Amino acid sequence: MASTAIRPIDVRQLEHEGVICCYLVGDVLIDCGPAARVGTLLEQLGSTRPRVLALTHIHLDHAGAAGTLAALWPELEVWVHERGAPHLVDPSRLLASATRLYGDDMERLWGEVRAVPQTNVRALQGGEALEGLEVAYTPGHASHHVSYWHPQTRTAFVGDVAGVRAAGSDYVLAPTPPPDIDLEAWAQSLERVREWRPRELAITHFGSFEAGAQLDAIERALEVAGRRSRELSEQEFMAAVAADIDADERARDAAVYLLGAPLDQLYGGLARYWSKREAPR
Repeated sequence: MASTAIRPIDVRQLEHEGVICCYLVGDVLIDCGPAARVGTLLEQLGSTRPRVLALTHIHLDHAGAAGTLAALWPELEVWVHERGAPHLVDPSRLLASATRLYGDDMERLWGEVRAVPQTNVRALQGGEALEGLEVAYTPGHASHHVSYWHPQTRTAFVGDVAGVRAAGSDYVLAPTPPPDIDLEAWAQSLERVREWRPRELAITHFGSFEAGAQLDAIERALEVAGRRSRELSEQEFMAAVAADIDADERARDAAVYLLGAPLDQLYGGLARYWSKREAPR
């Protein structure tokens, strides 16, 4: 990694600013956004050609363009947790799962999702030190989620583990979509990120924030979301979250909360978590 500069890239999801952010660190691109926005990503990259695509996880808002980029740059090395790797090589199950959530909006939101050749994929377990980055396995939001630590800048690239937050807003939303939310694992992942003692957290939705306050805020958000999902109906849960967003002047008009973490999915992920946790063994 030749440079220590961090360059945020807004792919302008659905033409909205401040929804999906990728990060270029030297010649490593961390997350790539959806295939539907690959034109914007390439325009922002200009003449820069990343050598590595480091994915935090395989959800389509983070990794949907990976196959398109691998076709464009055949030498591109794609990093992904070993649990997610098979679904990059054969995205059929991933797309079927996403279609259950997004239905007829799949093409509009995500575009054409192409497979990544097996030869391009480097499967991660966590614990690796690669290209000036350290890798940690950080499940909770997704069972295949990893985070990347860049010690030279004391920045942790944490995907969705540290929540959703609009620039200028104090409100942090816990992104809890189905299918594999795990609150206990999530808490452990936040502790793992704290162990790095980062100065800043770079989150996908959206931007960089002071690490200590952001970690405290997502812990509170997860506690509130977990409690509400047990005490409230789905409609009451959604209304409570919408009221929280409306109460923050900067959050009220920020597309990131509705596009980065659709409210109708948040309850479903937590309900599935509680159902699995409380099922007879």
